[in-house]
Amino acid sequence: MTDRRQIYLVDDDDAVRRSAGFMLKTSGFVVEPFASGVEFLKSVDGLTPGCILLDVRMPGMDGLEVQRVLGERGITFPVIVLTGHGDVNVAVAAMKAGALDFIEKPFEKAVLLSALEEGFAQIERSDRSKARAAEAVLRLNVLTAREHEVLEGLVRGFPNKTIAYDLGISARTVEIHRANLMTKLNVRSLSEALRIAFAAGLGDTPG
Repeated sequence: MTDRRQIYLVDDDDAVRRSAGFMLKTSGFVVEPFASGVEFLKSVDGLTPGCILLDVRMPGMDGLEVQRVLGERGITFPVIVLTGHGDVNVAVAAMKAGALDFIEKPFEKAVLLSALEEGFAQIERSDRSKARAAEAVLRLNVLTAREHEVLEGLVRGFPNKTIAYDLGISARTVEIHRANLMTKLNVRSLSEALRIAFAAGLGDTPG
């Protein structure tokens, strides 16, 4: 799928954009070039997920600054930093800030393609995780408010008696709600119910 192979090439060097863009297109990727970090950030919110090839040495706004803004906006596209010789410190800083990899110019095709494959694998893992979360949330939507509260207690590892005390109901009523929620979720064990709850993010926040 083309949307799985989208690359955003952010480099102020026109020759790099042309040569790298041509090489990537002939390798089966869809390439969208940007001549500056500012130009890229103006468009990024509306872009489909893809890998970012980001030059670190650009006038106006360097790659590290672009990376920082992406983080602030919650954009998690895999970033592969393009560096010149002697930019090791900058590359390390980019990796600490979440870059997937860095590649020195002039880069070898095999090295670049290997980094991109890992980037697209990361996107696919993220997509699968989001799909599981969305499915889990939908499944939990069939529960009543009380069943949801009982499940939250189970997520925290509480026994029925503790859940009953917290909710001001009897332990027997908790057992009934527990049985009902497992039926609605179409699961046969508590561990299956908990997996759905965790996927939906129920265990992420304390309380």
